[in-house]
Amino acid sequence: MTIDMSQFFQVFFDEADELLAEKEKLLLAVDISSPDPEDLNAIFRAAHSIKGGASTFGLTDMTEVTHILESLLDKIRKGEMALTAEHVDAFLIAKDVLKMQLDGHRLGTPVDQEAVADVRMLLQSLSQDATPVAAPVINFSNLNNAADTPQENYRMAFKIEMPEISAEDASALMSELGLLGAITRAETGNDSVILHLKTNEGQDDIISICSFILNPDCLKITEENFVSNEAGSVSKESEEELGYGFFEPLDSMFPPENTVTAASEARSVVSADAASPKTLMPVEKKSGVKKEPEKNNVTQESSTIRVGIEKVDQLINLIGELVITQAMLEQRTQDLDPIVHERLLGSVAHLTRNTRDLQEAVMSIRMMPMDYVFSRFPRMVRDLATKLGKKVEFVTYGASTELDKGLIERIVDPLTHLVRNSIDHGIEMPATRLGAGKSETGRLSLSSIHQGGNIVIEVSDDGGGLHREKILDKARQNGLSISDSMSDNEVWQLIFAPGFSTAETVTDVSGRGVGMDVVKRNITAMGGVVDIRSAKGYGTTITISLPLTLAILDGMSIKIGNEIYILPLGFVVESLQPAKQDVKDVNGKGRVVKVRDEYLPLVPLYQYFDIEPKFTAPSDGIVVIVEVDGKKAALFVDDLVGQQQVVVKNIESNYKKVTGISGATILGDGGVALILDVAALLRSTR
Repeated sequence: MTIDMSQFFQVFFDEADELLAEKEKLLLAVDISSPDPEDLNAIFRAAHSIKGGASTFGLTDMTEVTHILESLLDKIRKGEMALTAEHVDAFLIAKDVLKMQLDGHRLGTPVDQEAVADVRMLLQSLSQDATPVAAPVINFSNLNNAADTPQENYRMAFKIEMPEISAEDASALMSELGLLGAITRAETGNDSVILHLKTNEGQDDIISICSFILNPDCLKITEENFVSNEAGSVSKESEEELGYGFFEPLDSMFPPENTVTAASEARSVVSADAASPKTLMPVEKKSGVKKEPEKNNVTQESSTIRVGIEKVDQLINLIGELVITQAMLEQRTQDLDPIVHERLLGSVAHLTRNTRDLQEAVMSIRMMPMDYVFSRFPRMVRDLATKLGKKVEFVTYGASTELDKGLIERIVDPLTHLVRNSIDHGIEMPATRLGAGKSETGRLSLSSIHQGGNIVIEVSDDGGGLHREKILDKARQNGLSISDSMSDNEVWQLIFAPGFSTAETVTDVSGRGVGMDVVKRNITAMGGVVDIRSAKGYGTTITISLPLTLAILDGMSIKIGNEIYILPLGFVVESLQPAKQDVKDVNGKGRVVKVRDEYLPLVPLYQYFDIEPKFTAPSDGIVVIVEVDGKKAALFVDDLVGQQQVVVKNIESNYKKVTGISGATILGDGGVALILDVAALLRSTR
């Protein structure tokens, strides 16, 4: 039987990415002086799984690197050589090379063959320092033993012949196949290993597991009849011939049953057993824990599946259309007599509640834990701190906090720059820290937490903090408008100005004055805000507040002339109708409005968008107070229509970028309303 493996390439790429990330995480956390054996086993399993998957798909360049890496890891985990910092550095370099090779196969990016050759030589030289490795043996301890394991009523039995297989791979396959049922006997002969398996699964499940190590065309699977007292043993002659060691016969006895020949539905199985290597084809994931007796013979399936992001996006688009349709129904029924049409209105209200619940449930599918972002930084912190000669302890909090996938991908670059800045500018050199009475190891933390409808991310360090005078001096040199009476918070915001840098020398890490302005611009484009708190000598904390998703937002409908606009509710502070005496003209600055002893710039939206308004006097209309980055302004509109949830549509991809507009939505009457970009409005009116 032949299986088309090409359809599983993307699954392998995704799984390999996850395994490389997990391997790096374990390497960065390992205690070199006293490594946890389970951590070493997990690192080995990651390399072994990548090797098996790469071999299956014919990616020989990755197989060659992982084979050498796996051999060295195997010696370390078996205690044949001690783990050193040099080993950890080499394993991290090997991870980078494997990632480069993986991207080469997946994206067609260039692969530095010199780097590949260098890492192979490095791993080989480290491996030669070990004592000779003993002949491999098959680990027969993975066999199910009736004396220890309660029996299940299996329906089928198979004889599995695996030709030209190494002892190590045979042990791995025995562990994996044992998850499908009970291996009752193992035999050797003619350079092959033969396993006898009782199971409730079909041949396709067996092939799916074995195909990661063996060519499916070479695998021979024969269905057997049940025989009482079927347990057998490997002959002593076979053991001595292959050096596998003595194998005690099984005591298990299975009750005879009628053979069932119906083929099971074809599917691929992945095991995540902590004591065995992983396979890499999770079309349908099954539990990786060895099977316990289950009531009513029901197999427990894993609670997760892998779904393409395009399918999730399609589902979200359909939910968006449903939200629009529901708004249309609600608008068309709002003028109906509530007594005459009581049942209809009740049904529409019920539909509204269900639509809201469905929308929240579907939106949660796009949510991803912040660990997806946080896991990228330990390696970067380690390498950068080493390069700068600093000692940094990196900790994370709230890695399980979830954020929309679209925002997670866009927040990586801003966070990367903030973390690099904290290490370069914030945390001092060890000698400087000791002189200031601090520990020589600086502390850098990355945290995330939900607050209302937002997620708040903080990058905090215990370094030297921001220097007010140095920032002001640099701002004067750059020609920025400043004064000595500025508050600390206003001074800190100066570092986000384009071209601003207090670094005395330009390095490959910093000093060119680019980065922080991009950070601010990118976060503002996502509807977020950035805040800075700092104390000289005690450290700096940069806080980013983002909406949980950009796909659907709560908005306030405002009217200007005959046009309806949507104002994101997150920026709205309050709305009011000002008195005539509260509106003042400032020479050369436009008009301001007084709100509780505070004068705010007045932004007449009808002038901004060139619309014929209903009112030209602010005292006749409404002003909406909005706040962005701690700065407030008053938007002058004709009327407030109401509050509603809107589905955000990208206007730039369908038309072009419009200043002051962040997107569009479809209203309940089928009309299109533009969503205001509040941050851009305030920037353009200053």
